This record gives sequence, structure tokens and C-alpha cells, in this order.
Amino acid sequence: MLRALTVRGPFRGPTGYDHHVREFVRELHTQGVAVELQDLPAWSPAKLPGHMRDPWFDSLNQPCGAETVLHFCMPHQVIRYPGKVNTNFTMFEASRVHPNWVKANRQHDSVILPTESSKRAWVDSGFPEHRLRLCPFGVNTALFSGEASPLHLEGATAEDHGVRFLNVSEFNSRKNLMGLLEAWILATSRQDDAILIVKLGCYKSAARQRFADQIDLLEQRLNKRLAEAAPIRLVHDFFPDSEMPRLYAAATHYISMSHGEGWDQPMMEAAASGLKLIAPAHSAYLAYLNSSIASLIPAREAPVLIEGDAATAELFKDAHWWQPDRDSAIQFIRDAIEGRDRDKPSPRGQIVHDFTWTQATRRLIEILDEVQSLKAQPIKAVLSSLLARRSDSIEPVEQTHSEPGSSSEPDRT
Repeated sequence: MLRALTVRGPFRGPTGYDHHVREFVRELHTQGVAVELQDLPAWSPAKLPGHMRDPWFDSLNQPCGAETVLHFCMPHQVIRYPGKVNTNFTMFEASRVHPNWVKANRQHDSVILPTESSKRAWVDSGFPEHRLRLCPFGVNTALFSGEASPLHLEGATAEDHGVRFLNVSEFNSRKNLMGLLEAWILATSRQDDAILIVKLGCYKSAARQRFADQIDLLEQRLNKRLAEAAPIRLVHDFFPDSEMPRLYAAATHYISMSHGEGWDQPMMEAAASGLKLIAPAHSAYLAYLNSSIASLIPAREAPVLIEGDAATAELFKDAHWWQPDRDSAIQFIRDAIEGRDRDKPSPRGQIVHDFTWTQATRRLIEILDEVQSLKAQPIKAVLSSLLARRSDSIEPVEQTHSEPGSSSEPDRT
């Protein structure tokens, strides 16, 4: 049984990986596993302000006698600990994993992925399937209970608009925010009783300016301005984990038009909060959503196209992700505004039953126990073999009684 674990990964920032590390570490502690937590500062330039961070995580900086190191990061960021079990918890959001990642993870004892879609990408890229394990993420069902008081967003309250869409995304090509804004501009007008709230993560230099430039190009291409559509409210603020439920409580719907996801934690938290969901029918979304609890946008495979980020473009070279159907998204937006989705059941019941951090962490512990045991077996086998060979090479010596003063050594004459 796993008693101690070294966890290496980001935990001081607002990104999805930071969040997953915090939740797993918190639940590992609850389930009796001692944790040494090591930060990965280079993961992202974005850090939560000190007053928004739980100092308890920083206190977990002492060795705890762990035999296993769990690396929450990209494969090339793993730093192997000699003599320990090294496991990489990662994912992928497209159809094919870069050969360098495959090569890097062949050096590690196992790889954990959250969904079948990530597993398919790794297997199709040549990684040995028997070294892959699946461990879905979870959601804090007590925190995201749907009972939080709404966050006050000027101009975006229930008194201002009856239907309030929310999206939480970092600004990058994969999140397809321009695709979402395109559907919104074409679907809505200023007369609609609706608003789109976008919690926008612009973590890289000049990202906000690039976002504004892309909106200008979008308006020119569509020959329609944002000002002619239903309003959009951008939120740039950071929120501590404890405040995020209030953001979801400010909305009635959650919408994504992402090109591919390893999980999409905000969609999961929105589901647990009881929001109505509009999501693409691809990648990780299909691990926890279906058409009975979400409006699923049809999507087709398309070549990955990444602008303004050469390193990420190289990582996704020759891969495909998914293009959500714009017209279907427009229709779902209109259905929500006009109330035609009122009979869609809340996703909360299914999500909180099947996906909790308690369940996810139990599964994680099972995997790490298994991997640690498998690595120990060859070592035990080698030791047993060496001991057996040593025993076979030692001939039995007949014990004889010697008179005092006589020698028991054989006669060498």
C-alpha cells in the first residue's frame, strides 16, 4: 500500500495542471499518503498572488521516504530520480503525440493519462499500450455544489441578463476563442437578453494585444462588429480555488468550442455547479458528457493550425485536432437564449456520482501501487536467481570431529 509519494508539478498558479496537482495532493493527504511536494516554476509565468495561495502546500517540502516520484508535467520536463519509480501524469489534446515525447516517456516506468482519447493518441504514436494507465480527474463536489452566491460582475448579473454564458480559457489557438466569438457574433444581436462572460487568461507577453488584434480581424471578416452582437464581458482577474464556485453561480450556461482537450476542468466544475452545457463532441468531453446532459456540437478532424507560438506548433506538427461545427453552435446558442433547452436535465447528478477527487485519488493510488510492485518484481527475481546460483555453487562440507591439535584442512602433500 502506498504510504509516501514525491509529487513534482506546478501548484502555485491558475492553470489546469496547477489545479490538478493541488486537488490530488490534498486528497492524497486525506487518504493517508505522506507527500513531498516539489514545484515546477517553469510551467507557466502566471502565479496566483500570495494571499490567494494556501500556505499548506508550501509546507510539504520535506522528504518523506517515498519510493515513487509522480511527475505532473510534459514528458520532456520529467527529471528522473535514480533508484525510484518515476511516473509521468500527462495528456494530449490532438490525434498524434510528438516523437520526442514518446521517446522521453519510454525512459519512465509508466505513464498515466486522464482519458481514452489521450490514450489513443499515445498508442497510435507508437507508445507501448501496456505501460499506459487511465486515471480520470474529479471535481470537488462540496465546493462546487451549485449553492454559492453569484459573483457580482458589473453589467453581467441576473438583473442585467436572463441568459448568461460562461467560458474559462487561456488565450491560445487550441482553445479556439475566436471560433466561440464568431459563433456568438453571428448568433446574437443587441436585442437578445443574453451575455457571454469570458474569464480570459492572457499569461504570455503581449497576449492581450494579440487577442484584440484577432477580434479586429474577425470583425472585418464577418463584416459585423462585436457591438452589434449581444454583449461580451471579459474577466481578467485571478480567483482562488475557493472563489471559483461564485463565478459559475454568476452564469446559467457554460460553453466551449475548443479544438481539443485533455480534460477541461472548468467544464467539469460548471457541470457540478448545475449549469447547462454546450460542448464539442470530441476528445476528453466524451469521457464525462453525453447528449442527455449536454448539447454536443458535432466536430470533424482538421489539421492543427497554431499561430504565434512556434514551439507549440512544432509539438503538434502533423497532428489533427477537431473543428466544432459553427452552425450547430449557433443553433445551440439560440436554443438557450429562447429557452428551448429548459428540459435538458442538469448534469450535476451524473458528474458528482461518477467523478470525485476521492474516486480519482483512489484510482491513482491503485496505479502507483501496481507500478511500484511491478518494478520491484524484476529486482526480487534477480536477487532470488543470484542467491540460488550462489547456493548451487557451494558444495556441502562433511563435518568431522577433530582431535585437539589436529588439522581439519585436507592433506596438501
